[in-house]
Amino acid sequence: MLTRRHFVITTATMFSGPIASPLLAQETATSEVTTEAAAAVEPVKVKRRPVSNSAMWNSYDARVTPANYDPMTSNPWGLKPRLLPRIVHANDGLKPGDIHVDAVARYLYHIRDDGTAMRYGVAIGRSGLYEPGVYTVGRKTKWPTWTPTKDMIEREPHKYKKYEDGMDGGPSNPLGSRALYLYEGRRDTYLRIHGSPQPRSIGSRASSGCVRMVMAHIIGLYEQVETGVTAHLYPA
Repeated sequence: MLTRRHFVITTATMFSGPIASPLLAQETATSEVTTEAAAAVEPVKVKRRPVSNSAMWNSYDARVTPANYDPMTSNPWGLKPRLLPRIVHANDGLKPGDIHVDAVARYLYHIRDDGTAMRYGVAIGRSGLYEPGVYTVGRKTKWPTWTPTKDMIEREPHKYKKYEDGMDGGPSNPLGSRALYLYEGRRDTYLRIHGSPQPRSIGSRASSGCVRMVMAHIIGLYEQVETGVTAHLYPA
């Protein structure tokens, strides 16, 4: 496992046609007034905020967790066996509670009190989008809502523009079942460690910068991670 390292890392055009008669002019004027009046009373559209229905969380959890689930053996997703959760020995000197992401092997390690670590297979950001560094888990959320960043919309409008007002939490949400929000100081970096509705992407470079996990796997990790711990994302 890699040792601790620190990486620092946008006319109305007026048509003037000939007036055929005073009547036409009167009709035109009346039409304009009517249009303006209609515009004045048109209701203002209020931007809807995405929501996550907490009453559905248990049902969602059951939907993404295999029957008779054993994190170390259940594999309906067809993952390579090495990407299933495993308990491994941790290097000396690593702080219990912290998270380390090996971007080369595509592993996330959560350091435990007894000198071991729980290891999970992950997917990382596509080339140029992954951001190595040292972050703090600033908050964590069950079945989070999601809104693509401006950069994501500009980069792939065909994919993200329709979600610019956000998406409700649920099994089809790109952040999946749980999300750990990575901060630098008090600044949200918009990087996440999160569940994914695309489990077959685990082990690859597939995301827009975040670290993806199988939804059932991060449900287990989520309960063990405290806010305020450090997340080390090593270079790919």
